[in-house]
Amino acid sequence: MYGPLYGLQIAFKNFNGALVICGSKWVGFRHFKNFYNSYLFWTLIKNTLALSVYSLLAGFPVPILLALMLNEVKNAKYKKFVQTVTYAPHFISMVVLVGIINISFSPSYGFISLGLQALGFEKQNYLVSPSAFRHIYVWSGIWQNAGWNSIIYLAALSSVDPTIHEAAVIDGASRIQRVWHINVKSIVPTMVILLILNTGSIMNVGFEKVFLMQNDLNSTTSDVISTYIYRRGLINADYSFSTAVGLLNNVVNFIILVTVNAISRKLGEISLF
Repeated sequence: MYGPLYGLQIAFKNFNGALVICGSKWVGFRHFKNFYNSYLFWTLIKNTLALSVYSLLAGFPVPILLALMLNEVKNAKYKKFVQTVTYAPHFISMVVLVGIINISFSPSYGFISLGLQALGFEKQNYLVSPSAFRHIYVWSGIWQNAGWNSIIYLAALSSVDPTIHEAAVIDGASRIQRVWHINVKSIVPTMVILLILNTGSIMNVGFEKVFLMQNDLNSTTSDVISTYIYRRGLINADYSFSTAVGLLNNVVNFIILVTVNAISRKLGEISLF
């Protein structure tokens, strides 16, 4: 865990494989300045934040709603069936998922594209559309992970004392009132903790899915920090520069995590530390 941290110093050096880390020339913050001054800097920041914030705003409430609905299902067999169906996409590999996306949105035979055409939408190739990339990326991720992410909320809901619901029924509370005032409030601490964790990784967009969905036509919205690091670090063998960008990205995530955690502790007395 901690041994590889030794290599982070190449972010401040002009790394040369022949001289190894110790013998490479120290250049200070040169790589950080070069990244900030590059013409792609603001595009990468904008694309990364757009995908992360969109995924957080759209994806965070869905597992909560799914868990609340599943918790209200009384038929055990039906509940297990729904859980299995919603959990299953999580175990699909990223390559297979992107393959499903490519087939589904194919302008020639994709059922989603053909369905949109039947509804009166203009025929187009959504896979190369910069404006469609973010929507496809985010909502396919929600479909894949909503069921799996709902497990922790279902576990929290299982700890609610049934006698509280019984007392609420006697007092005349409706099902909606019981869900809102009992179930939702019981999982608020879990929601806050997961929100803090998700916010702390807001600058990290998964590399695999973006890379597999990316092409020359949608790169204006699909090019993010992780794909840029891949190109500069592995394709162009600029290890020092890519390490500097990755280090900067993680430092920003850490600052955001600490800040959001402090705000949560001050406002609601719920925090990670």
